[in-house]
Amino acid sequence: MSGLLALLDDVAAIAKVAAASVDDVIGQATKASAKAAGAVIDDAAVTPKYIQGFKASRELPIIWRITKGSFKNKLVYLLPAGLLLSNFAPWAIAPLLMLGGAYLCFEGAEKVAHAVGIGGAGHTDYPPGADKAAIKDPAHLEEQKAKGAIKTDLILSAEIMTIILSNLTVTNVWMEAAALAAAAVIITVAVYGSVALIVKMDDMGLYMAKNGNFTLTRKLGRGIVRGMPAFLKTLTIVGTAAMLWVGGSIIIHGMEELGFTGLGHLIEGYAISAAHLFPEAYQGAAEWIATAAMDGVLGLALGLILIPIGEKIITPLWRAIFSGKKANEHTA
Repeated sequence: MSGLLALLDDVAAIAKVAAASVDDVIGQATKASAKAAGAVIDDAAVTPKYIQGFKASRELPIIWRITKGSFKNKLVYLLPAGLLLSNFAPWAIAPLLMLGGAYLCFEGAEKVAHAVGIGGAGHTDYPPGADKAAIKDPAHLEEQKAKGAIKTDLILSAEIMTIILSNLTVTNVWMEAAALAAAAVIITVAVYGSVALIVKMDDMGLYMAKNGNFTLTRKLGRGIVRGMPAFLKTLTIVGTAAMLWVGGSIIIHGMEELGFTGLGHLIEGYAISAAHLFPEAYQGAAEWIATAAMDGVLGLALGLILIPIGEKIITPLWRAIFSGKKANEHTA
């Protein structure tokens, strides 16, 4: 009997350790996921454009197709790559983060440039020479849009996963893998769940406006329908600002890790000086806002410098690689 009690006690102890480990994994995943806010907001802001132009009945299936592609990107490709980096080449994480930060700055600055009427058409969905007849075929168009969204997701997911990896504090490789996987699932569900809600919001508003049993319900439905364009525009602006802020912040922290601390200290000094202009109760918030604003300005400046490189060199090269793959697939 005493042996059985001892066994049960051991099982209970193991269960407590396992529960603590699960809590630690979820806690680490949630905390690290929050650090990737800028790239996550951008992901949610970018995806709805790939759904535009399709019948309402096809919107959710397309989102689900992109969601499955995003899970594959994060869990099949990026998670193993992240674990290899973390355990065999941790020195490469900071430069890769800076590369991802530069990409966020480029994307954000390109959106700003296009909004004010400057810049080329480096990111048009169908560049000159695209097969216009194939584009008119709904099934082919759906396939092309989904593939484009999944490729964009791969780039953003790589940045998200690298940010998460750099913020994990677990030392065990299995815990690290579990936390990274949990963060990937949390972010993917949050992003594409939000996208599905955004995309179907106008349909829900239209239904409420037509079929609502109460005057208030019908008015709310009409308000949702009228408000969605402004909401989507606001989401784009917030996503762009978040990209520039996070991209600039990543570049500055990366420089500090590589030993170039001057710019980071300069921004910190200016932020503290700006915070002292406010009452003590608001100084913490004022310092954070000032730092984020200066990080964003740096991100915009860097992104504007990178636009010619991205549009004239990187984007044509990217298209040449993928168009070459497609040509090989057709001839095979």
